[in-house]
Amino acid sequence: MKQPLAGILPVAPTPFHDDGRVDEDGMRRVLDCMIDQGVDAICILANYSEQFLLSDEERALLMRLSLDHVAGRVPVIVTISHFSTGIAVARARAAEAMGAAMVMMMPPYHGVGLVPAEAGILEHFAAVSEAIRVPIMVQDAPLSGVSLPVPLLVRMAREIGNVRYFKIETPFAADKLAALIEAGGREIVGPFDGEEAATLLADLDAGATGTMTSALQPEKIRPIVTRFRSGDAAGALDQWKLCLPLINHENRQCGLRAAKTVMMEGGVIRSDHVRHPLKPMSSRTRARLLTLAAELDLVALKWGK
Repeated sequence: MKQPLAGILPVAPTPFHDDGRVDEDGMRRVLDCMIDQGVDAICILANYSEQFLLSDEERALLMRLSLDHVAGRVPVIVTISHFSTGIAVARARAAEAMGAAMVMMMPPYHGVGLVPAEAGILEHFAAVSEAIRVPIMVQDAPLSGVSLPVPLLVRMAREIGNVRYFKIETPFAADKLAALIEAGGREIVGPFDGEEAATLLADLDAGATGTMTSALQPEKIRPIVTRFRSGDAAGALDQWKLCLPLINHENRQCGLRAAKTVMMEGGVIRSDHVRHPLKPMSSRTRARLLTLAAELDLVALKWGK
């Protein structure tokens, strides 16, 4: 990449048929829809892609399919998280070989009782960095249960060549982003937030240059970032207020199911099936989701009609 990635880098959902099989054609349609949403990049195989419910074979299939289908139209970020350093390295090499612009990874974890010491975390990321040439985004999320304090993140940025991007999803993300940017300086190329942009304005105030949301409403959230970065803070705030009801409903009530349900309603995919042990959302939650989506006239709600 000639220029650092900024803006909105949403996570692509993984569509399944009603019987749980991967919907390959649906995956292609998801990617095309996201490009039409005006995204700056697409992240695949992340937690909101149900990566923890995919077999190794399905994961390899989806990576190849996605990179082949996007074909350079936008950068693709491949999530490679795994507790095993060797497997994370192999995934990173495969992603780069297929054309990934970046890889994203969480620190190694396997439940709260099996977390490496700081040295092991550093070595884990360093091994991946030594195996590839593309940038690495560190995903700092409560899901892992691993503490990544600012001094450790700064050390990673300074000592590990390809660690340049950071997705901060912890509580009080804005304060952590501000501290990370201040301590890391030029080594922090891409400070991002997540959490469906629930704290985006505060995070932009703190210096974030972009956000990684779901694929639900990127075309509505991206202007928040672009307006803020162009100096139009008032315009960014107005746009954030417009998006907040749906952001809140997705973040607190729907989770990864929201984008799939809206995409099904809009003809992007045929089914919003989520794999067991996840459960479909209630009809009440679904109705409110679709009402809020319709009020915003989302691309995903009409793309396939």
